Amino acid sequence: MKSYSTQSIRNVVLLGSTKSGKTTLAETMMFEGKVIDRRGSIEAKTTVSDNSEIEQIYQRSIYPTLLYTEFMDHKLNIIDTPGSDDFIGGVISAFKVADTGVMIVNAQQGVEVGTEILARYAVKHKKPLIVGVNQLDHEKANWENAIDTLKQAFGNKIITVQFPVETGPGFNSFIDVLKMKKYFFKDDNGTREEMEIPADMMDRAEELHQALAEMAAENDENLMEIFFDKGKLTEDEIRSGLRIGLEKGEIMPVFCLSGKKDIGVKRLMEFIINVAPAPDKTIQTLKDGTTVPCDAAGQASIFIYKTAVEQHLGDVSFFRVMSGKLTEGMDVTNPENGSKERISAIYAVAGKKKEKVPEMLAGDIGCTVKLKSVKTNQTLNGGSKEWAFEEIVFPPSKFRTAIKAKVEKDEEKLGEILNRAHAEDPTIVIEYSKELKQTILSGQGEHHINILKWHLTNTHKIEVDLFAPKIPYRETITKVAAADYRHKKQSGGAGQFGEVHLLIEPVVEGVPAGNKFKVDGKELVLNVKGKEEYPMDWGGKLEYYNCIVGGAIDARFMPAILKGVMEKMEEGPLTGSYARDIRVFVYDGKMHPVDSNEISFKLAGRNAFKEAFKKAGPKIMEPIYNVEVLVPSDCMGDVMSDLQNRRAMIEGMSSDKGFETLKARVPLAELHKYSTTLSSLTSGRATFTMVFADYQQVPAEVQDKLLKEYEANEKDE
Repeated sequence: MKSYSTQSIRNVVLLGSTKSGKTTLAETMMFEGKVIDRRGSIEAKTTVSDNSEIEQIYQRSIYPTLLYTEFMDHKLNIIDTPGSDDFIGGVISAFKVADTGVMIVNAQQGVEVGTEILARYAVKHKKPLIVGVNQLDHEKANWENAIDTLKQAFGNKIITVQFPVETGPGFNSFIDVLKMKKYFFKDDNGTREEMEIPADMMDRAEELHQALAEMAAENDENLMEIFFDKGKLTEDEIRSGLRIGLEKGEIMPVFCLSGKKDIGVKRLMEFIINVAPAPDKTIQTLKDGTTVPCDAAGQASIFIYKTAVEQHLGDVSFFRVMSGKLTEGMDVTNPENGSKERISAIYAVAGKKKEKVPEMLAGDIGCTVKLKSVKTNQTLNGGSKEWAFEEIVFPPSKFRTAIKAKVEKDEEKLGEILNRAHAEDPTIVIEYSKELKQTILSGQGEHHINILKWHLTNTHKIEVDLFAPKIPYRETITKVAAADYRHKKQSGGAGQFGEVHLLIEPVVEGVPAGNKFKVDGKELVLNVKGKEEYPMDWGGKLEYYNCIVGGAIDARFMPAILKGVMEKMEEGPLTGSYARDIRVFVYDGKMHPVDSNEISFKLAGRNAFKEAFKKAGPKIMEPIYNVEVLVPSDCMGDVMSDLQNRRAMIEGMSSDKGFETLKARVPLAELHKYSTTLSSLTSGRATFTMVFADYQQVPAEVQDKLLKEYEANEKDE
C-alpha cells in the first residue's frame, strides 16, 4: 500500500441501530476498493468485520472494527461499530478518531431510538453526519416513511441527495439530484449505468435539486449571491456549500443504498471523498486546553484509542496519527508515565487482515504491536513536546452485578482477566468493595456483561456466578442521645479498665455545634476544649469533641476513644453499613491507675457510641440515582408504571419528535436489571442513563425489612 497524504485520507464511522446493515455496507465498500476480491456475508460468517466467534454466534457487531478501502486515489478508514446501546463504548472511542459519521437507517424501520441516541453522541462530539437509507431492496422498505421519520427527528437538517425509482425487490435505480442523473444497476456487483432522468420524474428531481442548491447557498455568502443572481448553482458550487454545511453540522445529506446488492455504495464513497472533511481540517485538543493542528509537518504524535489482544500478534494498540509522520522503528515517549517505546511495525487494518506499511501521516488510522506500557487514552510523542491529548470520556455504567469465581482458586486469575477486559473496553468497570466485601462488575447492560461472561466461560475456562450486589447503605442519626460504657476485665496480673461517657447528635449542614443539651429530661452543659473534624471516605463526616474536665480521662486516651468510634462508624450498628454525619462529645469517664490502657478506652468508646447510636433515632440512608429514560411515546405508560413500582419519584417529562424523555430519582436498590426490564417493555426501543445523586432516608417499612435481614444474617454467622 502506498503512503497517503493527510488530504487524501477520510476517516468515517459507520453508525446505526442493530440490523441496519452497517457490516454488509462496510464489506461492499472494501470490495469496491479492491481490498477484498469477494464479499462475505453475515449469514455465512465470512465478513471482514464481525469476525469474532461471539459476533458470528449472535450475527451482530459487538466490537468496533477498523477497516479501510482505497478509492479514487484516497484511503477511507472505516470503523464499523455496534448498533446496540450495550456496546456504546465502541462508538464513543470511534468518535475520537473519525471525522465524519455515516448514519445507516434501515428502510423498513426508519429512525429508531438507537438512531436518535447515536445522533446525539455525534452532536456532542461535533461530528458531521451523512445519512444512508439502506436495505431499499427489502420487500418492506418504505422510502417515504424513512424520510418522514428523519425529518421528524432532525428537522430541516435533512436534505435529499437521491431518491429511489422504486423500492422492494425491484430496487435497481435511483435519481441523484446533485448530479441530475439516473443511476441504473445492472447486477449485484455495483455495475452501474448513468442515464438521463425520465420525464415523469423530472419535476420531482428539479424540485429537490433546487432545495439542495438553496441549502448549499445558505452556508456561504458568495454562493448566496451567485444563487440570487443566476437562480442556480453548478454541481461544484453545490458541493462547496454542502461541505461547509456538513462541517458545521447544519446539514445531513441523505443517500439511497443497498449494501447487499452494491447499489449506491460508490456514489456514497465519492461524496465522502468530495465533500466530507479531510483530517487536515480538524484540530485536536490537549488536556491543558491548547490545540494541535493535524499537520504532517508537525511533531510525530499518536493517540491510542483502543487496545486488544489478538491471536498470533499479542497486544495490539490502535491509534490515530494526530500530528507529523509515524515511521517504522521510530522511538516515542509516553508523557503519562515517561516510558520509552519503539514502533516496531505499523499496520493498515482491515479486520484481522493487517498490511504492514513503512509510515503513516497525520490523520491516518492504524495499529502497532508489542508496546510495553501503553493503555487506551494515552499519547505517544516522537519529539521533544510532551503532548497529552484529551481522553475519551465514556458514559457511566447502567448495569451492576456482583461476580465471583465458582472455584476459589480461580479468583486471582479472574481478577487478572477482568482487569484486561477493562483495558480493552473501558465501559467494563471492576471494583472490589471493601464495604460490601464483593467484587462489583459494571457495564452498559445485561447483554454487555453476559458477553463478558461468555468469554470467561468459553475463552478462559473460568466458571463464575453473577448475582445481585449488596447496596451500599449509610447509617446516621436524627436526634441527641447519650450513653456510657465501662470496659472492665481482670484475668490475673494487670487487667483492663476504661469508662467513657459520650453524647452524639446529627451533623446538619449550616447548624453549628452547641454545648447545651437535654438528655433524658436532664440539662447537660459541656465545656468544649477541643474539636477534630474528619471527612469520611464514603461521604459525610465525623466531628469529635473533647469535653473532659478535671482529668477524668487522661488526654493520651482520647485518640483511642476516637479509634473505637471510627471502627463503629466503619461498621454501623444497624446493618454494618458505613455511618456518617455525626458529632461525638466525650464529656466524662473514669480511669484506673494500673489497669487503664488504650485498648480499654478504645473498646469503651466503641461500645458507648454503639449504645448512644441506637437511642439517637437511627436511620438507614440509601443511594439515589438520577435516571433519564428516552422512550417512544407509545411505551410511556408502561415505563412510567414500572418506575413507580420501583419507588421512583418522577421529576419531569418532555416530548421531542415522537419520543418522550422521562426524568426520575430512583433508589439504587430498585435498579437491578432495570436495563433488561426496560428493553423488554419497549422491545429494545428505549434507553436510559443513571448517575448517582445523593443519599436519602429509606421508608420505614424498608428499614424494618433491612434490620430483620441483618439480624437474621448475624444469627446465621
